[in-house]
Amino acid sequence: MRDIARARPWLGTIVGIRVGGLAEARAIDAIERAFDEIGAVHRCMSFHERDSDLSRLHRANGAAIAVDARTHDVLARAIALAGQSDGLFDPSIGGTLVDWNVLPRPVEARDADPRATWRDIELLDDAHVRLRRPLWIDLGGIAKGYAVDRALAILREHGATSASVNAGGDLARFGSMPEAIALDTGSGDVPVAIELGDAAVATSSGFAFARRHVHGRKRRATGARRSVSVVASSCCIADALTKVLLADRRAGESLLRHHRAHAYEFDATRGWRRLGAS
Repeated sequence: MRDIARARPWLGTIVGIRVGGLAEARAIDAIERAFDEIGAVHRCMSFHERDSDLSRLHRANGAAIAVDARTHDVLARAIALAGQSDGLFDPSIGGTLVDWNVLPRPVEARDADPRATWRDIELLDDAHVRLRRPLWIDLGGIAKGYAVDRALAILREHGATSASVNAGGDLARFGSMPEAIALDTGSGDVPVAIELGDAAVATSSGFAFARRHVHGRKRRATGARRSVSVVASSCCIADALTKVLLADRRAGESLLRHHRAHAYEFDATRGWRRLGAS
């Protein structure tokens, strides 16, 4: 059976899905359900959409509100990674990105408290969330990675023997044979190819979109003139770890080992090198 592939605009990029091992009708149905899940994640965690869980949280004035279970799950993962990285990764950086005109100011929300951090995001029972201080949450890349993971899980549940979900710099796949994946540094240099098995890879570049990479503790641009691509068991984890590595390589390498992940780093002076677990 031939592979079936489809692509659609989602998550601020073009998302491509490819499925193998299914008859065409079943493959198309699986792909549609995967795209539906990606759309649901986007609607829940969009910084831009007025009715998203994040926008409702920003307007809640400290009240506890119910959010989708997926939003609660991603916030839990983000808070865990913030703790592991001692705040190098911090989902409460939305205020900084608004100040930089990267994100729009949330409508009808109180000004973000500059003292607020990830520790002010309180996860409650029954998928409720409360913000102890006014802050603006940006889940950005980690939500994109989560959407990729969710979509890939749906393809697996539908019986695909191989599949991939590619959302720009975030990609996850499974199958009996590894696949060659090109890592683009965003620097204009020729991409390098790696072999990816049942795993995920996410790339963040300090050469492209440098103003979007925030040092969570210092609330300033990381200034990293490097590109990092993390290979991990999930795209959600891989995406978050790229941000830690751009902020602090040593702390990032420690987290790579913790998550049994590895990374490929590129800078114009030394070229490529591998970091983390073997």
